[in-house]
This record gives sequence, structure tokens and C-alpha cells, in this order.
Amino acid sequence: MDFTAILGLLLALAAIVGGNFLEGGQLQELLNMPAAVIVLGGTVAAAIIQSPSKDVARAFRLLGWAFGNNKQDMQAGIDQVVNWCVVARRKGLLALESEAEKEQDHFIKSGLLLLVDGKGSDVIRSTLEVELVTVEQRDLQGAKVIESMGGYAPTLGIIGAVLGLIHVMSNLSDPNNLGAGIATAFVATVYGIGIANLFLIPVANKIKSLVLMRYQYQEMVLEGLMFIAEGQNPKAIQQRLQGYLR
Repeated sequence: MDFTAILGLLLALAAIVGGNFLEGGQLQELLNMPAAVIVLGGTVAAAIIQSPSKDVARAFRLLGWAFGNNKQDMQAGIDQVVNWCVVARRKGLLALESEAEKEQDHFIKSGLLLLVDGKGSDVIRSTLEVELVTVEQRDLQGAKVIESMGGYAPTLGIIGAVLGLIHVMSNLSDPNNLGAGIATAFVATVYGIGIANLFLIPVANKIKSLVLMRYQYQEMVLEGLMFIAEGQNPKAIQQRLQGYLR
């Protein structure tokens, strides 16, 4: 769990609620179900219309990834690669099969199994680079879906405001309904702009950063696996991979 991201989200909510309170407003004034339905429903609908279903599904999975513990420890990765090299030199490449069984990362597991099969460095690179680039592009496409939702949300907020004003204008003879219509008008705008700028766009940018960090980590692991396939010693591998820490 990424508590920094959650803290940021809570601070954003506190800023809006706190600002409203300082202006003399009440919390219930910011709670408006029709406005939420218009903004949230319309934003999701626009994303579904715009993008293939697989990209939309991936985007919603990435939302959870953005708030998870996804830090890539480059130093730990280097130490792991060096350990694989030591195991391979002492017990042979076949001993890496047991290391592969421990791995949860499909990319790393595939690389270790290629080593076990005795594949050369060129084959390892050409095979793993396909997965590396493909996964990166798919996740970036998912991030673009979330980013596009950040563009649609303010517009849906304006639509909610217009609908609220239409409701107000059609009920001028009934003062009891004026308040609800005006509330929907202004709260929908707050929802649209707030969700876009305090959640969707920041989350999309964070996912892009996470994708880049994962790419660099997996690229480092790929280089290490190639060095092992070439028979380089652990010390040399460690020194060459240190460049990823700078």
C-alpha cells in the first residue's frame, strides 16, 4: 500500500472540505447524488466509448496498482542477479530452475528458464524485449484511458451544471425545488473539475512513472541475465549494473 498517494488524496479532500467550511459551508452541501451520477457515469461512459474494452479493463486494474506498494528496489535487483550468477557458476545453469520457481514476476521467470534451457544472450534479449515493450505499451495505453477520463470529467461537470440550471428554470414557480437544482448545478462543476485535477490526471501520471520505473528495473534484470549467459563473473556483473543506480 502506497501511503504517500493515499495521504495526498486525503489532503486533496481535506482542502476542498476545509475550504468549504472556512467559507461557512456545510459538508452536506457538497454531497449531491444527481451530480455524482452525471459526472462519474458520464466520464466512465465516455472512456468506454473511446477505448477498446481491454484497454478500459486494464485502466481500472492500473488504478489499484497506482495505490499499491510498487517501488522497484534496484539495489535488491542487482544483488539478486549477482546471486543467480553465483548459483550458476557453482552448480550450473540447471540450478536456476529452482530460482525460477520462486519468482512471481513472469518476465524474470521467463528469463531464468531461458538460461536453464541454455539459450544465448541474443536469444534472451530478442525474446524478453518483446514482452518488455509489449507490456509497457499496454500499460501506457491504460494510463492514457485514465488521463482521457480526466479530460472528460470537467465537461461532464458543465453538463451537470446546465442540467441543474434547466431544472431551476423549469421550476421557478416552485421555490421549494430551486435549491436542489442550483446545488446540482454548482456541485456537478466541483465534482468534474475536482475528480479530474485531484484524482484522474495525477493517477494517470503516476502510472506512467511506475511503468517507466518497472521498465528500467526489468531492463536491468535483462542485462544481468545476458551477462550470466555470456559467462561473466559476479563481480563484473555487479560493477556493470551499478550504472542503473545513478
